[in-house]
Amino acid sequence: MSPRRSYDQYCPAARALDAVGDRWTLLIVRELLAGPRRYTDLHADLPGVSTDVLASRLRDMERDGLTTRRRLPPPGAAFVYELTERGSQLLPVLQALGEWGASALEERRPTDAVRAHWFALPLLRCLEEAGLGEGVVEVRLDEGQFHVRVGGPAVGDAPVHPVYGDGPAPEGPDARLSLDAETCTALSRGTVLLMDAVRDGRIDVTGEGTLAKALREA
Repeated sequence: MSPRRSYDQYCPAARALDAVGDRWTLLIVRELLAGPRRYTDLHADLPGVSTDVLASRLRDMERDGLTTRRRLPPPGAAFVYELTERGSQLLPVLQALGEWGASALEERRPTDAVRAHWFALPLLRCLEEAGLGEGVVEVRLDEGQFHVRVGGPAVGDAPVHPVYGDGPAPEGPDARLSLDAETCTALSRGTVLLMDAVRDGRIDVTGEGTLAKALREA
């Protein structure tokens, strides 16, 4: 493991940045909020990171108590990385950073990579702020699908539960939302409100769960 670098300042913000201030660390947390991930999956969803840097960051995060590594039982038998309880407590940090940085999401640049599930945390924040209840919401974009878990245990409660997942919901979701990346970006920036987007037809809501009914009726 690389030696720990420190700002050597007796300050909580400095101590936090000692652990998560390196390039890529918080984006690795973003990916692991979806649950356990294999190294190859992390590398695929972090375009631009080198294999050496990713391996180094994962070692540092394990040393700092943010992640653990375990081997899946057969037939998988692969190693996966997952957040510890302390690592999962970074969810509101990432949501706050995303809200702060959303104003920089202007027109997508030709060099910008995109993954559907990168919209999961901003959309989760919008759903929770709407206060419509708890449940699983499946989201369909042209870029792909993901699902988010609205409500439930507070962040940091044990056991650590993924707050979103790539792809369709493993079981029947409480609501399904179909929208485009432009609407997701507007929701992230706060230029469009979730319920206004539903009423205006920019978000199509299907399903018979409590959340779907609340979204349609609000």
